[in-house]
Amino acid sequence: MQKKIKIFLEEELESLRDQKLFKTERVIESPQGAEIIVKEQKCINFCANNYLGLSSHPDLIAAAHEGLDSRGFGMSSVRFICGTQDIHKELEKKVSEFLGMEDTILFSSCFDANGALFEPLFGEEDAIITDSLNHASIIDGIRLSKAQRWIYMHGDMRDMESIRSSSLETGKGLERCLKEAQNCRFRVIATDGSFSMDGDIAKLNEICDLAEKYDAIVMVDDSHSSGFLGKRGRGTHEYRNVMGRVDIITTTFGKALGGASGGCISSSKEIISWLRNKARPYLFSNSVAPVVVSSTIKVLDILMSSTDLRDKLERNTKYFRAKMTEAGFDIIPSDHPIVAILFGKYHNCTKLAVSFANKMLDEGIYVIAFSFPVVPRGKDRIRVQISAAHSIEQIDKAIAAFTKVADELGMFNPQSLAQK
Repeated sequence: MQKKIKIFLEEELESLRDQKLFKTERVIESPQGAEIIVKEQKCINFCANNYLGLSSHPDLIAAAHEGLDSRGFGMSSVRFICGTQDIHKELEKKVSEFLGMEDTILFSSCFDANGALFEPLFGEEDAIITDSLNHASIIDGIRLSKAQRWIYMHGDMRDMESIRSSSLETGKGLERCLKEAQNCRFRVIATDGSFSMDGDIAKLNEICDLAEKYDAIVMVDDSHSSGFLGKRGRGTHEYRNVMGRVDIITTTFGKALGGASGGCISSSKEIISWLRNKARPYLFSNSVAPVVVSSTIKVLDILMSSTDLRDKLERNTKYFRAKMTEAGFDIIPSDHPIVAILFGKYHNCTKLAVSFANKMLDEGIYVIAFSFPVVPRGKDRIRVQISAAHSIEQIDKAIAAFTKVADELGMFNPQSLAQK
């Protein structure tokens, strides 16, 4: 390595450490689950994307073994050469049925799916209109295309909320962006279904209304929704009652749907066929491994036969949110199992959030603090993620630990807390 860049990186890394922004990785010494082992200590995990508790489910492990035995370890090829097995086609069919779409194409991750989507479909004469808080993978995917770009303020449909009282931030609403892009050939609205840092859920009903008014395409990344949002767990489009009105869905198998890896795009047969011929991450990257495919097929079989897991997750989420609100914590309201506990109103909020998370681990509760650049400066938080695998006793233990640590750090007056 050149000495110049080595010195530069050493200084930048030290700056991150000084700002308490340097990211370290805790090492888990057990399978993923509601309880994990960290530093030989058992703790309850409240920061995994394991929403339905399926990451180490015995039926999925059995399905993985079966896939390994019957279809091997890896494909050693891309799909169109010799990387397509019967189980790949079976999974694509099941995903399409589950999401209510015509066809599906598989990728190694949803990051790859979002990276594959925009460049083959949209060019210089088109417009992509994107929510300001969209996931990095959507942002990177859009950057790969030559389409014109508009950014609308988060969740702002018609400029009604474009002036933010807290930061005096201004911006455009979605409808104004659509009006400005009227001369473009195709207009696509791109949004997360559920936003991973805040836990709020996109207003897909209003987005679809505007898309139909201005002849636009709706694309949703439902990675933090598939499997549990909506009465049958189909996702944000079911939750907002717009199934059949969303044009493109990308999602992952690495969160609620088993927690391993893999992702997909579901859409019309024409869009999926075009992507099979033009999407570079599909054409030049190995097929999803048979063990992941087999396990994900099993996940969909479980979810299409019963709503028990998503129902339990919903109950757990409502319970935790209600109790934490009663305790006096500042949380972003939502129905989502992502619960953002905010620290921005406190002095030196970054250091406070990191100290809080470390003390929680001492209490046997695994949570992580999120700071800039993952979230905006001054929006530091601990993101709690509820799972169907959590028991009420485990949730109560977490609430008690949050309250204890908050008292120790002087975040609010114990007397006022007792009165709430």
